[in-house]
Amino acid sequence: MFMPRILSVGQCSADDYRIARFLQADVGATVDRAFDGADALEKMKKESYDLVLVNRVMDNGESGIEFIGEAVEKPVAGNVPFMLVSDYPEAQAQAVEAGARMGFGKSDLGEPEVAKLIKDVIHVAKEA
Repeated sequence: MFMPRILSVGQCSADDYRIARFLQADVGATVDRAFDGADALEKMKKESYDLVLVNRVMDNGESGIEFIGEAVEKPVAGNVPFMLVSDYPEAQAQAVEAGARMGFGKSDLGEPEVAKLIKDVIHVAKEA
């Protein structure tokens, strides 16, 4: 059985815990944590991920949208889809413009639509 591997980038400990629990329970995913963009790129060099979730403003203050824009251009990213974790529609639009797929907000965690969105993105990425 396929178990997706997801990298969660820049979340604070409390949000990281909530996101990981949701992804494990509702998506059936294994979740790794990266503290910032540099940590994420290092992990992506060593592991293969099916999705990278990026916080809008990382716990260290780094811009998630800027990270997405830079990361999708790097060879280490390959065809891995990125999604922004943000409740702000304008931030989601900026992330999509930077190369991400439409993401979701923390307030939507636990919603069946979010689990379906993630599964659909992972499924499409696997076919690419």
